Amino acid sequence: MLLPDRTRLTYRLELQRAVANGVLEAAGSTFLLLIAVRHFSAGATAKALVASGGSVGLLLTPLVVSQVARLRWPAALAASRLAAAGAVMFAVMALTPFLPVFVAGSVVTMAAAAGAVPLMTQIYQENYPEAQRGRLFSHAVMVRIGTVAVFSELAGRLLAGEMGRYRWLLGVFALAFAFASVRLRRYPSTPLSDAGGSHPFRAMRFARDDRIFRHTLICWMLMGFANLMMLPLRVEYLASPRHGLTLPVHDIALLTGVIPNLARLLMSQVWGHLFDRMNFFALRVTLNAGFAAGILTFFLSDSWTGLVIGAIIFGVSSAGGDVAWGLWVTKFAPPEHVADYMSVHTFFTGVRGVVAPLVAFHLIRHVSLATMGWISAALIVLASVLLLPELRFGQSRRRPAPVTTEVAD
Repeated sequence: MLLPDRTRLTYRLELQRAVANGVLEAAGSTFLLLIAVRHFSAGATAKALVASGGSVGLLLTPLVVSQVARLRWPAALAASRLAAAGAVMFAVMALTPFLPVFVAGSVVTMAAAAGAVPLMTQIYQENYPEAQRGRLFSHAVMVRIGTVAVFSELAGRLLAGEMGRYRWLLGVFALAFAFASVRLRRYPSTPLSDAGGSHPFRAMRFARDDRIFRHTLICWMLMGFANLMMLPLRVEYLASPRHGLTLPVHDIALLTGVIPNLARLLMSQVWGHLFDRMNFFALRVTLNAGFAAGILTFFLSDSWTGLVIGAIIFGVSSAGGDVAWGLWVTKFAPPEHVADYMSVHTFFTGVRGVVAPLVAFHLIRHVSLATMGWISAALIVLASVLLLPELRFGQSRRRPAPVTTEVAD
């Protein structure tokens, strides 16, 4: 099928930027926390802050979207400037090897990456045809995932010899952000539609006025809180002596970076195809079941076989989660308010992403990781049950923005 010029350009740039995104994802998912644990011997609060940096950015997305709309910046230009800020911060971290700078820098850099998410979703809405959006998006995800897997292996080998080499990694992360910034400036994009009013969180009215959107956000909060509690605990479980495994750095990188991302790579295009054709809520429930199974398998096992199986299940589920999380609002939001809907979704993702690691790292002082796994699985099952009544609304339902009586301030 012949694609419009703006679609082809966006697609080509996305494939290039996906390499940088893969390097940065490896930073946020594994290596920043690993450096905090192994090099700095950071405490619970510092580790939680490092783990929640991306969530801080998501928490600020309504403010980012409102300011970008007010300034009338094209979405791609705003995303490019956020990436440039991340590059500068990583360079500062590499040159200033102290824990407070490392923790603060981890928060700022991952926040810069996450803050651009609604902007990118608006770009996908504008530039990718609806019938092919999931498939085109998943191709870039595959490149990103492949990069995460390869980079995790190489970075794991680098740090296995000497943790003090982490500053070289920070330099690579800075270059990845800089490359992403340059690519983003070339994306076709338009200024965001103003949602009305000057309040930075004015987009929250869509959650109030759109019942299905609101109900989905509640269910996603339960599932996401459970998943985000356990995500940083994977590194903690494998790296910290108190849990009895204390695996080598290379093995930790293999189980948290390489294996799950190879599974994501193999399944991404399948989930992209399903996203374009499957009832969304049925897709979400299926993914929830996978996340629950992956958590239980990983944290109830202390054998290499169990850890590998848990990592694979998590990777398969994450492949679908990438597509569903990044694009679901394009199925339900009015086209001109996709960024607004996404900013509400990412805001609540940020809320749970900031709180969940803090709860997790402090809770494991009192309960076992196995108990934490069962609690998380129960929350995910509850979220799935609450979604079942919405199955009849699971297909795309484009419509005008919800009518609101709110007066612009």
